[in-house]
Amino acid sequence: MNSANSLKVLWFILPLFLVAAFVVINNPQGSKFWLSISHHHYLETLTNGSSTKAINEKDEVPINNVNKSTKTPKRFSKIEKLEAGLARSRAAILLLRQNKSNHIEEEEEIECYFLPQVCCIILYHSLLINLSYLEMEKKFKVYVYKEGEAPLYHFGPCKHTYAIEGYFIQEMEVSKFRTENPNKAHVYFLPLSVTMLIEFIYVAESHEWGLTKNTTMNYVNVISQKYPYWNRSLGADHFMLACHDWGPEISFAIPHLYKNSIRDVSIPEIHLPLGTTKGLLGGPSPSDRPVLVFFAGGVHGPIRPILLQHWENSKDDDVQIHKYLPKGVSYYDLIRKTKYCICPSGYEVASPRMVEGLYMGCVPVLIKDSYVTPFSDVLDWDTFVVTIHVEDIPNLKKILIDIPQDKYLEMQKRGIQMRRHFEVNSPPKRYDVFHMILHSIWLRRLNFQIHDVDES
Repeated sequence: MNSANSLKVLWFILPLFLVAAFVVINNPQGSKFWLSISHHHYLETLTNGSSTKAINEKDEVPINNVNKSTKTPKRFSKIEKLEAGLARSRAAILLLRQNKSNHIEEEEEIECYFLPQVCCIILYHSLLINLSYLEMEKKFKVYVYKEGEAPLYHFGPCKHTYAIEGYFIQEMEVSKFRTENPNKAHVYFLPLSVTMLIEFIYVAESHEWGLTKNTTMNYVNVISQKYPYWNRSLGADHFMLACHDWGPEISFAIPHLYKNSIRDVSIPEIHLPLGTTKGLLGGPSPSDRPVLVFFAGGVHGPIRPILLQHWENSKDDDVQIHKYLPKGVSYYDLIRKTKYCICPSGYEVASPRMVEGLYMGCVPVLIKDSYVTPFSDVLDWDTFVVTIHVEDIPNLKKILIDIPQDKYLEMQKRGIQMRRHFEVNSPPKRYDVFHMILHSIWLRRLNFQIHDVDES
């Protein structure tokens, strides 16, 4: 009896096995479904900014839907893949920030685990900036438009006050961050020199901006018609570099360039008389600086007349404030003899004296209105400069004397440590001014997302 029942069950089950085998043989793609959907779900969540939630056993997909589905998984565009890579960098940096805030005080100095050779760097969130910098080194790509000819394009001054303009253009042309494939670029560089535009296009004393603005606008028109990248982002991932005071004025000709956020990166103004920092770096110890405060410069802008009015004719040897240096006195020698160097704005807010002070161990004193210090997104300027308001100029000496000696020594020490971020090297070195400018652009590129034109 039992044997007969067993045979009946066997005859009932055997056809089910045969049907199952037939389905597997004729639908081999079913086994690949989970791998495919998991990969594309991950990329989709990166490109749309949502969290990367893995598909787990609770995610139910009916078997009959799998068999009937003929929909091809979404194919992602080049820009979507590029944005996905940026999203991973963004997520890693944010995760480190969250973990760090739970365990380390903000002002605590910590060891730089990623780059032990540069532990002297005093930064907000040292681990955070090191990770961000390493992400930049691994991923960041810049496309330099090839259109245009020297001297207006791909060329710039490498000496004197506007040296950083030509230096950056020159180094960007041969940088490891440059890519020849514009589809792989995160940002696009307009290699025009504002200084050269002023020298060769602007008519002196004419106060007529038309020619310089039209030249810039024509360049953008050329690259926007030849390539899709400007129109895709309306210039949001494009940038130009201008050290000349008239840079913002010229950019007015291109509203999208003027208004987009990546444009506003504050860079240092560096005066290089010979085109290099040779002879400009270093100075005596704090104990060998007999002068309290020093400034020498022309009467430009609204702040310097106030400074000279109160202090130019001072008979106090501690306060050396001059419109013109006395004969036989070296400007750089006096900086090296001074504890605090005044860095007032001229017609524009930037001043090369700030970097000169850092180069030579003189603590900068900033007297500026509405000035965003260079690299302020990562450098803690309050630890190595003194900032005073214009209305406090009459009390300048008292303010500086009241700074405790130990605080002055700490600021002077940190200023020397910060110097490397403002040094001009050819070829560039890690964490120098060239790389700090690029890092500021990299940080801003992480903060927005670009879409294909046909998606909008």
